[in-house]
Amino acid sequence: MNEKKLRAAVIGTGHMGRHHVRIYSEMNQVELTGVVDANSDRAAEMAANFNCKPFTDVSQIIDQIDLASIAVPTIHHLSVAEPLIRAGKAVLIEKPLAPDSRQGRKILDLAREFRTPVQVGHTERFNPVVRAMKRLDITPRFIETHRISPFTFRSADIGVVLDMMIHDIDIVLSLVGKIPVNVDAVGVAVLGKFEDIANARLTFDDGCVANLTASRLALKTERKIRVFSNQAYLSLDYQKKTGIAIKKDANADILQLAHDKKIDDLAQLANNDYSKLVKVEPIMMADEEPLRAELESFVNAVIAGTEPEVSAQAGLDAVETAERIVQSISEHNFKL
Repeated sequence: MNEKKLRAAVIGTGHMGRHHVRIYSEMNQVELTGVVDANSDRAAEMAANFNCKPFTDVSQIIDQIDLASIAVPTIHHLSVAEPLIRAGKAVLIEKPLAPDSRQGRKILDLAREFRTPVQVGHTERFNPVVRAMKRLDITPRFIETHRISPFTFRSADIGVVLDMMIHDIDIVLSLVGKIPVNVDAVGVAVLGKFEDIANARLTFDDGCVANLTASRLALKTERKIRVFSNQAYLSLDYQKKTGIAIKKDANADILQLAHDKKIDDLAQLANNDYSKLVKVEPIMMADEEPLRAELESFVNAVIAGTEPEVSAQAGLDAVETAERIVQSISEHNFKL
């Protein structure tokens, strides 16, 4: 591996960009070259804090870097990414890839044309919960997700589907390994013109069904996923980084008992505590910061010359599915 450090920049130093700056400044494989922000004062402050150079336009830094994180508002992703991709600079674009599939497709086409690595910042993919779940290598038959939180007053220019549900859309598509054949959704706009609460039902050609719920009007924060399969039942909490698995092979004895008994015979077990009969296993997971794991994955892909773990194609699939959900919401007819 080349020991020369990769020169990195962060474009956009708002809520997410600040964390990219911090982590790049701590990585051994990377030299944080500069930060770019249209707000010159903010760029100067970040540069001073992290010993790098401030810039106000991406054109000023292209020739000085090897890779960049793009953490500007979604509507600017394409305009910021295009000159970097054309120059062969690897980019990590914060989620969602683009505000619509047309712009997302343009980014993907550019990445392919110029053979430039593009990773999409679906940070939840690097949550220890998701990493642990993927290691179990199960085939999902039904997936249920809940992602709710109080309104943060960020991302008010998009609805809850592109703001929050997009995380779960990406995870579901990754778990199932394909895009849905049918989408049915309902949502309600409460604070503005975009939906603040949404529920979507995705059906896949192998029969798998996913039910996704997202709200940014809740009084609490909850991020959970449940996965049902022929091999196991999984219940995981992204926020608490905890999870359990009830595996079929580990419960073969109670399943055989239930199978052998008739319906009337099962009533004889009424005095037993079901939770004590079933073998529940905690899902072991590493204690790591998801964004750090994401940036390390991105940098390692650039060094190795391999496709990033969350590719531009994966980002586009998530945006296209989100668009289908939003379209279904718009077509839903509430009866008065």
